[in-house]
Amino acid sequence: MMCSARHMSSGTCSRHAGITTSRQTALRLTPMACQQRGMQPARAIAEAPPRPQSVNGAAHAHSQTPSGWAPDSWKKFQAWQQPNYPDQEALKDSVAQIARMPPLVFAGEARTLQARLAQCAAGEAFMLQGGDCAESFEAFETNRIRDAFRVLLQMSVVMMYGGGVPVVKIGRMAGQFAKPRSADLETVNGEKLPSYRGDIINGPEFTPDARVPDPQRLVQAYNQSAATLNLLRAFCTGGYAGLDRVTQWNLDFMGKSDEGQAYMELAKQVDMAVQFMNAAGLHSSNPIMSETEFYVSHEALLLDYEQALTREDSTTGRWYDCSGHFLWCGERTRQMDGAHLEFMRGIGNPIGVKVSDKCTPEELVEMITAFNPDNLPGRLGVVVRMGATKLRQNLPKLIDAVQRSGQIVTWICDPMHGNTETVENYKTRRYENIRAEVEAFFDVHEECGSIPGGLHLEMTGDNVTECIGGGSGVTGIDLKDRYHTHCDPRLNAEQALEMSFYVATRLRQRKNRMDAEAAAKFEQLVPGLKS
Repeated sequence: MMCSARHMSSGTCSRHAGITTSRQTALRLTPMACQQRGMQPARAIAEAPPRPQSVNGAAHAHSQTPSGWAPDSWKKFQAWQQPNYPDQEALKDSVAQIARMPPLVFAGEARTLQARLAQCAAGEAFMLQGGDCAESFEAFETNRIRDAFRVLLQMSVVMMYGGGVPVVKIGRMAGQFAKPRSADLETVNGEKLPSYRGDIINGPEFTPDARVPDPQRLVQAYNQSAATLNLLRAFCTGGYAGLDRVTQWNLDFMGKSDEGQAYMELAKQVDMAVQFMNAAGLHSSNPIMSETEFYVSHEALLLDYEQALTREDSTTGRWYDCSGHFLWCGERTRQMDGAHLEFMRGIGNPIGVKVSDKCTPEELVEMITAFNPDNLPGRLGVVVRMGATKLRQNLPKLIDAVQRSGQIVTWICDPMHGNTETVENYKTRRYENIRAEVEAFFDVHEECGSIPGGLHLEMTGDNVTECIGGGSGVTGIDLKDRYHTHCDPRLNAEQALEMSFYVATRLRQRKNRMDAEAAAKFEQLVPGLKS
């Protein structure tokens, strides 16, 4: 697939290095949807300012609370994928209890993350987001949190050193408990019970009592999230994440694997660079060397819980959902007339929306208009989940529509959810298919002149056997050995690290290409430079 230098017809993409700033008429929200939300349908996204060449000041960019929005205005709209609590009074008590508790994250942290994601949208950084499909009460322990954090550190080092760009690290942690389901009921041996929707709602055991939604689980999820964040903050600032420890991050079970050995070779090079910087005067005690930024995220699915943690920021007057730094709206809850869009359009956090091949270019532009009417860099991530073949067919159309509208988004690849299948009676994913979708994601952006901004993975630091293939050599027969997930299959640490090496290669290729193009332009401006 090739793209010319001019805008092409529907189904292709606009070939240019940045995001178009032309003043085309933008696709808009339907008049009814605008009226319901107190918005003006005539407002065109194309009138937003062009993308800045530098986003260093984006940490201070924020818009005002949208007209007609309040933390509870979502209740005027239909809310999908919400549990049916039999005891409404208990629900009110739990939500009120959470509303009195301290915020889990702070508005200033969310604004800093938005600045980092603006860099990702501009191609000046890359986002790495990873963690469990769904966090578990039963599996909650220090070592699991540490190991997941450690693998994300390893992956970020591989991408930074190999790819030559900063990496923004975001965990699917400290809040990723709820899961949308395709069916309300689950059938086992002819018996039907309500579906398991995550530990924050009900239990995974297939019994009538376990499957009853329990509001007290909301409080337990808050407490576990607070403890997880406390540990993560300590790891980030207490020296554990220091670059002088890069050779000590390898997990014990990965020591003899190909990926573990490749990481150690790279880590030794990083260690030598750190020693050089120490000798040059940048000591290991410097925060740049000894600390790291790390953010947490989850799908904003349970709106009662999210509203309880939505607080007004005293600095800006904006409302922020303080349950996490980055929240996203899923494929099943992104309806234009739905409660989730209404809630998320009003919070000041950087947010994401997941889209599959079902999303049309018109729908995407309409959603972006609703989520980011001020066209702020770093405000919105579009998380693409399609499978490699459908991505190659559909993503160019979405990119073209966004480019034509002048909208600024961070494009993120979720190669997990479009590649799920059943093998040996286990839900699984093939590493080769996951990598193929990541490859397609980079290919399409290269062909369209757009920017691949991030990667979103379901993964763990545990030595599980849930996804097939990759260097770890997991087969269908192996799935039964260490299949621990309550929901969807995750990449194990070895498979996740293998993916980071591939992404680093693509980031380096892109950086080299962009550097060569910049050098060529400079040579044109300065005739005779070569001679």
